[in-house]
Amino acid sequence: MSSLLVFPGQGAQRPGMLRHLPASVLDEASEALAEDVRPLDSARALASTRAVQLCLLIAGVAHARLLARTPDYVAGLSIGAYPAAVIAGALDFADAVRLVSLRGELMQQAYPQGYGMTALIGPDLSTVETLLADIHSPETPVYLANINADNQTVIAGSDEAMQRVAQRVKGNGIAKRLAVSVPSHCALLERPAQVLAEAFVTLKAPRLSYLSSTRARPIRDPAQLRDDLAFNMCRVVDWRGTVQSAYERGVRLQIELPPGAVLTGLSRRVFEHGTVIACEGARLDTLQALLEEEERRHR
Repeated sequence: MSSLLVFPGQGAQRPGMLRHLPASVLDEASEALAEDVRPLDSARALASTRAVQLCLLIAGVAHARLLARTPDYVAGLSIGAYPAAVIAGALDFADAVRLVSLRGELMQQAYPQGYGMTALIGPDLSTVETLLADIHSPETPVYLANINADNQTVIAGSDEAMQRVAQRVKGNGIAKRLAVSVPSHCALLERPAQVLAEAFVTLKAPRLSYLSSTRARPIRDPAQLRDDLAFNMCRVVDWRGTVQSAYERGVRLQIELPPGAVLTGLSRRVFEHGTVIACEGARLDTLQALLEEEERRHR
């Protein structure tokens, strides 16, 4: 049996999420960024994609370090892939801070307004794909962005197109606009992804198994991992497949790093046997004991 740490993506953020983190992590991030990161978690600051992504990176790394136990696998949804790569030992934290700062800026600059993401709960994947094919056009682009579960997907695109999809879904499901101001995980972000790739650093081979949430399989080669991180902003996230892949590889303990517990809810549908738990609301010593128990079983 094995353990998996998962890191959430945009939409999980909330004001004050950096307040009780260890000063050493906040100082390390501030030094890498050449600015104090503490004000980034204010409600006003979190209107910025850059601030949101930096806060999720810093919070994920800080809480994973507090666990003080080594998991077998790590995975992250969208921006969550960056703290996952740091904890896997493939990407230095300081480099991650600088890259995520650039990532957020590029995404925000590409689509400052009029675009975003919407979760669809109820319709299956084939129904969603048919709807998108009917509504998508060069003037009103809309794309599949995330496959979260059998009956939960996320779409990305223009406000107008997403509103039209929401109207078509009404009565057969729920359309919920997410707290994401850019159209992530679709072709609209191919150009910013290319710019980010050109600025990327050389990565190391991960010490832990890094599960790509776009490929739904482990990546060990540093060049492939670099490609995965740089371009995940414009590729569809298959979170359902990623969690299924982990379960099929023997993972029976999943711990979700703060903030939130959305990924915990999604994974319970896959983990028929095992434990799925979020850090929030759980005691640190309980989480450490669960990881230690999985370590013993895995030996």
